[in-house]
Amino acid sequence: MEGERSSRKFWAGLLVALVAFGIASLISSPPAIGMEGTLLSQATGSGTRLPPGYVHNDTCTSCHDVQVKSFRKTMMGHLMMGRPRDEEEGLACQACHGPGREHLRHPSKPSPGFLSFRETTFTDIKIENDRCLACHQNGERGFWRASTHASRGIRCVDCHAVMCPVTASALPQAQLKKSPLGTEFINPFVVTRPETQVCLRCHLDKKMEINLPSHMPLREGLMTCTDCHNPHGGPYQKQLRAAMVNEVCYRCHAEKRGPFLWMHAPVAMNCLNCHIPHGSVNQHMLVINMPVLCQRCHIGTRHPSEPARRGQIFVINQQCANCHSQIHGSNSPGGRYFTR
Repeated sequence: MEGERSSRKFWAGLLVALVAFGIASLISSPPAIGMEGTLLSQATGSGTRLPPGYVHNDTCTSCHDVQVKSFRKTMMGHLMMGRPRDEEEGLACQACHGPGREHLRHPSKPSPGFLSFRETTFTDIKIENDRCLACHQNGERGFWRASTHASRGIRCVDCHAVMCPVTASALPQAQLKKSPLGTEFINPFVVTRPETQVCLRCHLDKKMEINLPSHMPLREGLMTCTDCHNPHGGPYQKQLRAAMVNEVCYRCHAEKRGPFLWMHAPVAMNCLNCHIPHGSVNQHMLVINMPVLCQRCHIGTRHPSEPARRGQIFVINQQCANCHSQIHGSNSPGGRYFTR
């Protein structure tokens, strides 16, 4: 009986000593601080060590718990905090924000190399965008640095809600930011696709044009701004997706492409000679109604300019297309004047 009691006392004392030793180890080097040299495996599962200036990922959660939980629900969060493909992604929050050691010591002061991506920090926009482009530099974003948006100081986070899941303030496509209901369009009951909502937050003149009687079907959601324009830049004017305006239009209006037996020169040159691309008060999005539209070129020759009275040079109450219906081009042997 005495031997059994002694054995129990021995094992109990050993257990107390082990627990005390473990607590002392944690106090001397707490894993939450993530000192330089801490194994990266604690954060990412790999066997390499944290770079100088970086801290353990759990340290971010101690202050930014709401933001970290929100980020975990995003596409980037699933990748960087769940299945990182390399050491850079394994840094999770600090892969984008930069080393967090100095930020941890002085949260209210700017830290060298640390980015918060807030408008109130007045960080160089190029530095912020370059941090995004470190990963997102291929494909359509290859021309970003030479784009109109970049030259005007647009930040990636002005359009993309990186930290917010789809259920919060972001939209499914590329985590685009939502706009408050009623500010996207003059008519708040018109539903459009996410890309259009983001673009029209700044391009207010186009917002007005697509609400005109004759317009591209943007507000109906049948197309988006990005169908014609690359928002991240490109080698063509107006950030179009093709070198010529006509090539962009022909993607949908293939019947106007030709080739025709009889070509209408203004049509072959540029669709914008007659049409406004986003919307117009005139039928078919015309620059100005017929016959004045046609008589900007066809004036002083034959019947269009024969005045009924002195001072009248335009045909009144007539439509040139009543007779010249194949105005974009004709394949009829007798269609030299674009008649039926």
